[in-house]
Amino acid sequence: MARMIKHTEQGPYLIKEGKFPLAICGCGLSAKKPFCDGTHRKTRDEAEGKVYHYDETGNRTETE
Repeated sequence: MARMIKHTEQGPYLIKEGKFPLAICGCGLSAKKPFCDGTHRKTRDEAEGKVYHYDETGNRTETE
């Protein structure tokens, strides 16, 4: 069963544990989940209050 999940963060969750901090994906777009790969940069120009869909190639469309 497929599900639509709404991600509201536009950056990673930083976990400062040990020698090196971990960046956990918060936007849902990372190809290296659960770790951040910087893909959240695509979300910088999203308008507040709008909902967007990103396809498997990273193309964005606005949804209703």
